[in-house]
Amino acid sequence: MTADLSVSLTALAVGLAVVVAVMAAGLTSAKRTERLTIVDTLWPLGFVAVGLASALVSLTGDTDPVLPWVLAGLTAVWGLRLAAYLHRRNHGKDEDPRYAELAEQDGRSFAEVALKRVFLPQGIAMYLVATPLMVGAGTQDPLWWLVGIGAAVWLLGFVFESVGDAQLARFKADPSNQGQLMDQGLWRYTRHPNYFGDACVWAGLWLVAASSWAGVATAFSPIAMAFFLTKVTGAANNEKGMKKSKPGYDEYVRRTSGFLPWFPKKA
Repeated sequence: MTADLSVSLTALAVGLAVVVAVMAAGLTSAKRTERLTIVDTLWPLGFVAVGLASALVSLTGDTDPVLPWVLAGLTAVWGLRLAAYLHRRNHGKDEDPRYAELAEQDGRSFAEVALKRVFLPQGIAMYLVATPLMVGAGTQDPLWWLVGIGAAVWLLGFVFESVGDAQLARFKADPSNQGQLMDQGLWRYTRHPNYFGDACVWAGLWLVAASSWAGVATAFSPIAMAFFLTKVTGAANNEKGMKKSKPGYDEYVRRTSGFLPWFPKKA
């Protein structure tokens, strides 16, 4: 379980530059259009960029030639799918109510809100969560059995997130479901299959990177992602609006697991 620490440190520095560049580009676009929703699409794309940059940095040292590209590839599959889905969902629509409310209630200028309440904290969160990709670039002798387990966890998460998103999109596309509550498919077993899937994706990526002690030390990455998804910008924030807008949501909460998939409770 060894790593070329010089490569990992270089990847951490390059990754920081990539995150700053991605968030700066997003901030510039948001200020020009006065729309904060673009950060949703940039979020997964930023990870894709960090993964690719880290894999390229790995070419400069005495590291395993495959593992950094496994990390970059898994991240790219997840990130590009999610970015495309979020772009389709948000394109041509009004500002996301979460961001609109944030901009209205903060009291500062739009530029200040965009920087201090959206792009700066999301950039910090992105860098913390992406550490397995950067540290993993320095891995010298991967534990391939652990890589296999990590890839399996990643696949479970990718299936949950992509299938959950597809089921919700089809549900919303049916005019007869206008204003109704989505409680079908994976949404019958967890109120947030997409967020559960996201958490599994990053737990899997951490396991793939944990073939060195430096990689093991990045365990805060999946923990932070799970915290963000359940307590900060994900489930908790989403459910505030759902309780106000969806009839029967309290009953749905009573019978359906909040995060981990499980069989619904009987009435």
